[in-house]
Amino acid sequence: MLDNLRGMAVFASVVGHGSFSGSARELGITTSAVSQQIRSLENDLGVVLLHRSTRKLSLTEAGESFYEAAKDVVSAAEKGKIKVNQLRDELAGSLRIATTPELGVHHILPALSTWMAAHDDLSITFLADNYYVDMIDERIDVAIRMSPSINDTTLNNHPLSDVRQLLVASPQYLRQHKKIETPKDLADHKLICIEIMKDASQIDLIQTETGKKSRQKMSSRLYTNNVFMATTLAKNGHGLMRVMEMDVKRDLENGDLVEVLTGYQLPSFVLYAVTLSREQQPAKITRCLEVLKKYFHAN
Repeated sequence: MLDNLRGMAVFASVVGHGSFSGSARELGITTSAVSQQIRSLENDLGVVLLHRSTRKLSLTEAGESFYEAAKDVVSAAEKGKIKVNQLRDELAGSLRIATTPELGVHHILPALSTWMAAHDDLSITFLADNYYVDMIDERIDVAIRMSPSINDTTLNNHPLSDVRQLLVASPQYLRQHKKIETPKDLADHKLICIEIMKDASQIDLIQTETGKKSRQKMSSRLYTNNVFMATTLAKNGHGLMRVMEMDVKRDLENGDLVEVLTGYQLPSFVLYAVTLSREQQPAKITRCLEVLKKYFHAN
């Protein structure tokens, strides 16, 4: 079937140019290769398509009928190529983005809002969950991920920002419980445990001035897999929370949450976008990444 389709395209070119040599120049192949394609096509069909003479070519009755079909095939292929090029070069078609609910609401949607409004030919699907989706199975174009480091070499990784971790609590909680002045004081407090974080109840700290490292295990009785839930619990005074600074920035600004142990640092994370490895990314993916990078650089 593929050979027939190739032969139909060559046949349509030969008829259009009225010669094997003209077709060969258009297609960038030799005249003998054109002749071989026509012979193969005629053998497969079991009919003669062209009368050949030293002066000109003419179509047989079967050739005239087949030429119309060949033109339709070539035309359909050209239209398909044009549509593919449009999807590659224009901001049109569909774009599927995977992120977490927290990142999606607080950052990805604000980052892309103006851009989305300016390109209404682009259909965008957001998948928001707290686990890594399979980009091929879910047909994901861009995934937003966060981890201590980027170590996946099977995909294209695009760093967006370094993100600080913080220990936070509500002012109400801090007033009602023992003071927290050193990492050892954490042993007297409860941690609201976010289960999506690795070793969630183990707190690693570095003293900012001296660089001294310490590790403190905290006990927990409240668990969730959702940062929104954990933040609400913390604001209601149910314990401390280890969280990404970007997820509670507004709560810190308006005083609903307070950072504890400000003289210490927790390990930071890398926020990055992931795309499938391709020789050439469609324009919609490239532009989306540019907008995200600009947003996080500014913030």
